[in-house]
Amino acid sequence: MKTTTKNCEDMSDKELVKRSLQDVDYFACIYERYEQKLIWYILRISSFSLEEAEDVLQEAFIKAWKNLNEFDENLKFSSWIYRIVHNTTITEWKKSRSYGKDKRQELDEEIFQNLPSSLDIEKEANQKFDKKNIQKVLRLMPENYREILVLKFLEEKNYKEISDILKKPNGTIATLINRAKKSFYETAKEKNISFII
Repeated sequence: MKTTTKNCEDMSDKELVKRSLQDVDYFACIYERYEQKLIWYILRISSFSLEEAEDVLQEAFIKAWKNLNEFDENLKFSSWIYRIVHNTTITEWKKSRSYGKDKRQELDEEIFQNLPSSLDIEKEANQKFDKKNIQKVLRLMPENYREILVLKFLEEKNYKEISDILKKPNGTIATLINRAKKSFYETAKEKNISFII
């Protein structure tokens, strides 16, 4: 029986990994399960075009396939694949900048149409930021702060998952999130980027 997305839907990630090691068709199920989420993640942490993000994702999945035997079942598969995609994105971004190929461009509005319209950075303040202004502020922030905010608030990863993805201790993650939130507000204020309360 040919493997299809339909007969993979009820399988856990770990089960798909085990089956992928036996039959490459199951790896296609993993790809389909994570493709859209990871494309959005790449776009959020970089200034790659959609086409470049797709290339980065393809390269990341090739790396994942080559290292699938090394997947640690004590980790969540999603954390493992996000780490590979994260590292591939950063590597490709640095390459593009070091070779003078920095093709930074304003991304089309349609690419960000599904970006959440609000970012609840400080729940107690219950502030909602306009999605265009979130995008502007994130692009102005230092890379490490942008990444951590995207993982926590846009990708909705918990501290453990972020720790696994970035390979940093939980305490460091908590500190980085607090600093990144402060930097987000300071950047918005400094650049006079308005938000809706």
